[in-house]
Formats: sequence, structure tokens, C-alpha cells
Amino acid sequence: MFPILRLYEDSLSGGVAPVQLPALARMIFVVHGAATIEGRTLSDGEAWHDAGSARLAPGEDGVTLWRFELTAPGSRGDPLGGPGVRSQEKLSAVLETIPQGELLLRGDSVGFPPGGCAHLHRHAGPGIRCLLEGGIRIDTHGRSTSYGPGCAWYETGSDPVFAQAAADRPSRFIRVMVLPRTLLGKSSFQFVNEDDKAKPRVQQYKVFVDAPVTKPSA
Repeated sequence: MFPILRLYEDSLSGGVAPVQLPALARMIFVVHGAATIEGRTLSDGEAWHDAGSARLAPGEDGVTLWRFELTAPGSRGDPLGGPGVRSQEKLSAVLETIPQGELLLRGDSVGFPPGGCAHLHRHAGPGIRCLLEGGIRIDTHGRSTSYGPGCAWYETGSDPVFAQAAADRPSRFIRVMVLPRTLLGKSSFQFVNEDDKAKPRVQQYKVFVDAPVTKPSA
């Protein structure tokens, strides 16, 4: 049995009662608005992470969040509920390619200039991405799929991927991956073709979390 990585989009109106989240390894990214999580106030483009329970309160004008959670095998989804709260599961993935041994939870953003691309590559572990701005085309398994803002997709890490960003505007996605702990502070990017290693990498990264995590058990 393999653990599950889930992504939710939560929108909380200003003035609603705080929400108590159960203990899980998670990263929360603020898409728009402001929120206070365990006493820390966050606004647009900021992120919070922990593996414990958490008290989440929206700012006075409300907030929209992307909530990534690593859960036990066979667990069910847990959208938030209550008056003034809209919550949906955007994507869930069974992590069949999760690395063996000690693990690392990495949450970051990946930005591309107009027309930028990521040459054919793999990563050292699986993860979920969600496009924040711009547009991107992902080529893998002989298929091409285009994504716009708010769209999420899953990558196994082991399957080769080519990414082409929109030609007319910058693009950026938010990503959470589960990696071998030996990659703490190191890149998980692996070129597939030797010739591509000499080509420039135009991606810009901002790491929000790079923390040891325990593999959830049933």
C-alpha cells in the first residue's frame, strides 16, 4: 500500500470561524488574500508547512489556499466544511513511485520566462503541480496536455517529461514532491539526454519547504 498526496483548494470568507486541521504533513500556499496559521500571518504567494495539527483563520477579506497533504494509504479526502467555506479536492495521487528509505517533503515554485522550456527530464520522486500563472504544456507518455491557471497535474518522477511554457507571458507553478532525504538542499532534476546538459536551464525556483517527513502508514 502506498501513501496518497492530495491537493485541495480552500476558500474562506472573512470573519468565519477558524478551522482546525488534523496532524498531517502538509504545505499550504496562499493564492490570494491572507490567513493566520498557528499564529503566523501569510499573504499572497507565501507558504506554511508542518506535520502537526494547525489552527487556520482567514484574514478580514478572506483567503484562497492550496493545501497539499501527505496521507496514509487508503485514507479518504477531507475537504473543509462550514458556513463561509468552499473546499474541493483538486487532485489526489497514489504515490506508487515513492522512494525507499528516509523521505523529504519539498514544496517550491517553478517559474519560466515567456517561451521557456524544461528539456526532457525526470525527478527523484513523485509530486503534484498546480499552475499559478501563465500556461504550460506537459509532454509525457507520448501525450501532450496543456494547463492554464488553477489546473493541477501529477508526475511520477520516474517518467520522462518535457515542459513548454507559454510564449507570450511568464508562467509559474506550485509544486510539492516526496524525495529521498539525501536530496535535502539539492536539486531533484535529472536530464534524460546527455546532450541537453549543456543547454541553459531557464527555470527559476523558490523553495518554501525542504523538510524531513515520515512515510504515513495505514
